[in-house]
Amino acid sequence: MNAVLHIKELIEQSLGKSLNFEEANSRVTLEVDDLVPVCDLLWRNPVSYFDSLSCLTALDNGPDKGDIELIYTLYSIPNHLTFHLRIVVPRLSADGSLPEVSTVSHIWKTADWHEREAFDLVGVKFTGHPDLRRILLPEDWKGHPLRKDYEEPDTYHGIQVKY
Repeated sequence: MNAVLHIKELIEQSLGKSLNFEEANSRVTLEVDDLVPVCDLLWRNPVSYFDSLSCLTALDNGPDKGDIELIYTLYSIPNHLTFHLRIVVPRLSADGSLPEVSTVSHIWKTADWHEREAFDLVGVKFTGHPDLRRILLPEDWKGHPLRKDYEEPDTYHGIQVKY
């Protein structure tokens, strides 16, 4: 059996439900609440042993679609295997606040910086993160530049921003 399909089945057995699986890009779509248990399973299980979070990508699909996608790229060094987890969250919570997703920084240390970048540029809050603050922009910067509805300021502390 294909190793990627075996991983998908491992996740489905653990969750007790069928998942949306895209074989072409080795990706499963998860519910937000399933993210941490699945990541922990894929890290701890010797069959999968994804010992590396290579990348976390946050994509704003815009106000019209109303959601943000998070793609977690996992890699197993001993198994030479890449696998992707996808979750979709609303752009804003019901109360108008930024979306929240649980951190996986306690599983993979690299998530610390990946999550800070997604927070800084796209505006996804990672609950339980040990140090969630901006990583590329100044702490007092307004907005999240990779959101589709972001409006770049004309000035920042009296310095012209737009050219």
